[in-house]
Amino acid sequence: MSHHNRTGQVASTEIDLALFGALGDLAQRKLFPALFQLDREGLLAGQTRLLGLARQELDLDGFTSRVEQALHTHVKAEELDREALTRFLARLDYRCLDFTTVDGYAGIRDWREAGRERPMVVYLSVAAKIYGDICRNLEISGSLDDQSRVVVEKPIGHDLASSAAINDAIGAVFPESRIYRIDHYLGKETVQNLIALRFANPLFGTQWNQNHISHVEITVAEQVGIEGRWGYFDAAGQLRDMVQNHLLQLVCLIAMDPPANLDADAIRDEKVKVLKALRPFTDDMLGRDVVRGQYIAGTIGGQAVPGYLEEEGANIESHTESFVAMKTGVENWRWAGVPFYLRTGKRMPEKLSQIIIHFRQQPHYIFDPDQRGLAANKLVIRLQPEEGIALEVLTKDSGLDKGMRLRRGPLHLDFNSAFPKSRIPDAYERLLLEVMKGQQYLFVRRDEVEHAWQWCDNLIAAWADRDEAPRRYPAGSWGPVASIAMITQDGRSWYEDY
Repeated sequence: MSHHNRTGQVASTEIDLALFGALGDLAQRKLFPALFQLDREGLLAGQTRLLGLARQELDLDGFTSRVEQALHTHVKAEELDREALTRFLARLDYRCLDFTTVDGYAGIRDWREAGRERPMVVYLSVAAKIYGDICRNLEISGSLDDQSRVVVEKPIGHDLASSAAINDAIGAVFPESRIYRIDHYLGKETVQNLIALRFANPLFGTQWNQNHISHVEITVAEQVGIEGRWGYFDAAGQLRDMVQNHLLQLVCLIAMDPPANLDADAIRDEKVKVLKALRPFTDDMLGRDVVRGQYIAGTIGGQAVPGYLEEEGANIESHTESFVAMKTGVENWRWAGVPFYLRTGKRMPEKLSQIIIHFRQQPHYIFDPDQRGLAANKLVIRLQPEEGIALEVLTKDSGLDKGMRLRRGPLHLDFNSAFPKSRIPDAYERLLLEVMKGQQYLFVRRDEVEHAWQWCDNLIAAWADRDEAPRRYPAGSWGPVASIAMITQDGRSWYEDY
């Protein structure tokens, strides 16, 4: 087994990985392709083994062919070389298991006997409500030891109380130092670069405060609707599903103070300080600074799509939001008076995740008065579809007839262009590799989850008191008109309107 430090890359580490929910969508679409890519890059050490666990009766050949089919679907043909594929498939094993009863867990213990010298990573790609059952059954069956680690997907629970109960159940078996709560946004190359950009470049480090930044905008837009998950989504809604889960993590990375070092707890301590400083919503803010929406029928890419209440299995009385926009702030010295505009929704015109840092204008302006609206720099951090970072700067427009007219253009770091020979790894590849190495800095600590829930719970309770239906917006639009009014009342506009 090989080790290396946090800042150096990358030797490989032998593990045994037990994957619960191995036939589910996440495992087939993301986890097995990510593990295959790590193997292809030589990052799964020689004896590493992968045990798939699911409720379906399958023999090993049947399971192997399911995984192979998933790889052919989700990995580019040119990356699927035969030697790597053969090596990867040979690592697989499979057990049929009822996760909630201890009976079948002896099979995991027996499988582990051949690999006791390696750490076991338990990956729970299942509903959060059975995390505790699985952890307990693993412990009772003697499948774990003091090297075993557990990886769990967020969101954990649907409010602070349910989240605490699930975390208690996991924590009764695994210490916090061996619990890895995944937020796949934190594995993205651009999010890593946000940390480098902020803390390695004095140009940004000295400007990253309320003296130089006027406002911050985060958009996570999805083109898809409910995709057959109506029951799950209607009980959750966009605030629980996306804001609590992903957007608040992005706010933390933008707003946190520099950590003392890159150790996991140093970074996570700073993120918790941001969550504690998030401005809560008072009653009078709710009508002005928060917009809930629900899509109605519309068109996306020229195709007619149904409204939220017309989706299969829909409850036509539902007030669940498929869109939320809000203006909040971080109440501390660094960010006093800087609004953070957050927006996320389903059935929007494009799939897009981006952060825009809007810098303040110069105190005295000397160019064409009609171009004054141009005169501020913006840092655009795009997480999807193409990851990249661009700094919008102003230069003189070229041409003898232009005088001192200004033009806006980007200084661009597009990862596809900047590193044409290197494939951008999927977020799950990085996260799985960090789990294997025992590094926690890209994972979410329990107190982060709970502070995020606390903030969201207060907002959900305030919504419930008002009992207002969400505002309608046509599928294929950027959300309710009120979300545009929310930002224009401050004399600003969402980035795509510039």
